[in-house]
Amino acid sequence: MKKKILIISGGISKERVISLDTGRQVKKELVKNGYNVKITEPNYKLLEVIKLFKPNIIFNGLHGQFGEDGYIQTILESTKIPYTHSGVMSSAIAMDKELSKRVFIANNILTPKYILYSYNNSNFNLIKIIEKKLKFPVVIKPLNEGSSVNVFICNKKNIIKKLKLLKNYKKIIIEEFIPGREIQAAIIGSKKLGAIELIPKRKFYDYRAKYDTKAKTKHIIPVDLKKDEYKKLMNIAFKAHKLIGCRGVTRSDFKFFKGKFYLLELNTQPGMTSLSLVPEIAAYYGINFIKLIELILKDASTKK
Repeated sequence: MKKKILIISGGISKERVISLDTGRQVKKELVKNGYNVKITEPNYKLLEVIKLFKPNIIFNGLHGQFGEDGYIQTILESTKIPYTHSGVMSSAIAMDKELSKRVFIANNILTPKYILYSYNNSNFNLIKIIEKKLKFPVVIKPLNEGSSVNVFICNKKNIIKKLKLLKNYKKIIIEEFIPGREIQAAIIGSKKLGAIELIPKRKFYDYRAKYDTKAKTKHIIPVDLKKDEYKKLMNIAFKAHKLIGCRGVTRSDFKFFKGKFYLLELNTQPGMTSLSLVPEIAAYYGINFIKLIELILKDASTKK
């Protein structure tokens, strides 16, 4: 008899719509393959639903805040039921862009230089500091959002204006802008799944480029890299996955410039929608959607 799977999707983050889509598509595939599946929201009834449904495994289909930053993982730990994707600490570290950068830097993984900025503590000459430490243009983004939500490329003229759009965030990362090719690499468990290159028609691979079909981002697989370059890319992604202590599937976002791979961030809850990259990478390498889901479930069920 197939296992009972509880999918948690939706939530309160800015990525709610993507999470709902992930939940629907994962459920459809599991049901089609004989699993007993239920979807629930991560609300005050969550523990009650878990108690009544008695799932064998919980599939964490959440994205963004509360879903991939360690909070929901803390709640799921209390149930003693295996759940998919990364645990409490690894989720929290990966979601916090400064913490993860510190891990990368400490372990000789190249990542863009950065400064931390607080909108409520802006009594210093930001322009001068950026010119001294980073140079323009720069990328600004919230410390703990996903899917490129509220990410902007800024120059000297518009950075103050763009920062005002992020005034509701406690901390903001300002990092050097690395030009070059956008390449993403996926890891599942101890397997180097593969990589894909993105050529967005927009300025960069932002939220619209990811989820708006009209944005027409070009996906290139296999990635045109030399054998040793591809090996290096996958080794860096695997190293980051292991260093942060991730489980299940992760997707690492890179810029490739002048022969160097810059790791921008690591995503512990990559999307599983029709536009998502990990299923596309997996499919290219002969792993269909249900097999991918089952690999993720298997990694949860073997949690130590």
